[in-house]
Amino acid sequence: MSNKTKTSSVKEEATPALTPKLRFPGFWEAEGWQQKLIGSYLEDCSGRVPPDTKLPVYSSTREGLKRQDAYFDGRVLQNKNDYGVVPPDCLVYRHMSDDGLFKFNINETGGEIAVSKEYPVFRTKGLNSVFLLATLNEGPDFKQFALSQKAGGTRTRLYFSRLCEWRTLLPSPAEQQKIAECLSSVDELIAAQARKLDALKTHKKGLMQQLFPREGETQPRLRFPEFQNAGEWKEESFGKVLKIASGKGFKASEYSKTGIRLLQIENVGYGVTKWNENTIYLPETYATEYPELVLRGGDIVLALNRPVTNDELKIAKIQKHEANAILYQRVGRLEILNGSLRVDFAFQICRQFIKDFVINKSIGSDQPFISLKDLYAQKLLLPAPDEQQRIADCLTSLDDLIAAQTQKLDALKIHKKGLMQQLFPSPEEVEA
Repeated sequence: MSNKTKTSSVKEEATPALTPKLRFPGFWEAEGWQQKLIGSYLEDCSGRVPPDTKLPVYSSTREGLKRQDAYFDGRVLQNKNDYGVVPPDCLVYRHMSDDGLFKFNINETGGEIAVSKEYPVFRTKGLNSVFLLATLNEGPDFKQFALSQKAGGTRTRLYFSRLCEWRTLLPSPAEQQKIAECLSSVDELIAAQARKLDALKTHKKGLMQQLFPREGETQPRLRFPEFQNAGEWKEESFGKVLKIASGKGFKASEYSKTGIRLLQIENVGYGVTKWNENTIYLPETYATEYPELVLRGGDIVLALNRPVTNDELKIAKIQKHEANAILYQRVGRLEILNGSLRVDFAFQICRQFIKDFVINKSIGSDQPFISLKDLYAQKLLLPAPDEQQRIADCLTSLDDLIAAQTQKLDALKIHKKGLMQQLFPSPEEVEA
């Protein structure tokens, strides 16, 4: 044994065992959790299949493993190279992250699936895979480890070899199993609520397909009674009625602890903006220096890079009660050029129209972006202002229902997060 190995072994043995705040009956007097090198419990199980494989092709997303033909609205990304293979019950993840966070998924389809050959694929040995999945996806100590991998550039890379170097606290296999069963029951509640939410979103998607004209048609299949005889919708070039103004890049040296918020691409959600503890601020004086970049209640913003995820466009309407913000680069603000176009209708039609445009333009690429020149040349069909508002009001009421179900889903996720904070030792204790 080398001196380096001896030193590492002594260090690991010297690490004190820790216990979580909450333990199940039968484990109250059990030994504390021991810090272990995770690599000894992982085994690479990646394989390769040709691009014409008959295996179903999946994407590893933050919402889970998604079949590409469903995730990309009936399309599979063109691929000239080999695919990676994920055997049943193996874990897989996308090794690059824009924000330093990673999502691991388990193949629970019952058979092999194909994924990008860049995705690391592995199985556990002597370690409960559900327990590990919870630790990787929601454990605070792994989040710190993942963020520490950022070297240079805008993205964080976490290759399988680096993952194997992570050290974490592990309980006995029996306690792992008990924790996994508990978290699985919570996951089932979360999944049930997610299905309710998906059903509402599917209903809205189907309704929009009826309320907007199909390709090659000038009238929708479904119209409100007062507009049955209103005639055809009017064709306009996108660039004649709408404009997308992009933001500006700012250096880290310009950031401040307080002031006006900087709206970045990660703050653009599906319909609403998302703010968290990682929000960046600029000096309040920037609102005066860059008045053209100031965002106010009612403004509509959308992601210009990776604008479509989980078959939804990242476009958000800033609520009237929200504080002002500054528009950052890679985010655009929707500006209406035609006075007859209602804001609420513009928001709704863009959610569908721009999404379809991006998907059609990004076949063969996993880095979709909005080409404004091409977008502006596209043709839009618009009804009279009164019909625009009627459609927008209907869809907005559905958005309110979706928002309510989303809040319930978020509450369950917060409950699970709090439970994990009790069931797992805190990272502060590990560092101490």
